[in-house]
Amino acid sequence: MSKIGKKNIEIPKEVKAVLSGNILNIEGPKGKRSLKINNDILDIKIEDLKISVRPKHKKNQNNIVWGLQRSLINNAIIGIFKGYEKTLKLTGVGFRANLKGKQLNLQLGFSHDINYDIPEGIIVKVEKQTTIIVSGVDKELVGKVVADLKFFKPVEPYKQKGITSNDQFILKKEGKKK
Repeated sequence: MSKIGKKNIEIPKEVKAVLSGNILNIEGPKGKRSLKINNDILDIKIEDLKISVRPKHKKNQNNIVWGLQRSLINNAIIGIFKGYEKTLKLTGVGFRANLKGKQLNLQLGFSHDINYDIPEGIIVKVEKQTTIIVSGVDKELVGKVVADLKFFKPVEPYKQKGITSNDQFILKKEGKKK
């Protein structure tokens, strides 16, 4: 049995969820989203502002899909209602970020600037020049953009220069001793 799958998903009053065939359409204040659901394995019911996800057959493989699908539906509802947001900090001398239309220009101490194309559905704000806020409706896409940006300049453990998340902890290593 899936511990996550057993829990019902609460639907806020501002969000509408409609199941048509094997596609779950979700509408809310932040936008629209549709999820494809495997009807052969799962049975989904929407009633009284709650979504219940149950497997049709008691197999181990179905339990894996059961918990996963429940989490994906829950993440979509939270994204449509509240949205997801992550904050990045640039730490280092001369590290800067600027927005140029649909491109994020990063100066990270290289001989050239890095231009990152912002995907559709993602909103990037640059506060100051060393703080980047990435927000959007899709949790997976927000996480992917944050991971892509962190990949350009990973945090170096000795001087702690690089791009870090707001909640990320980096253990500072001690340098050479004489």
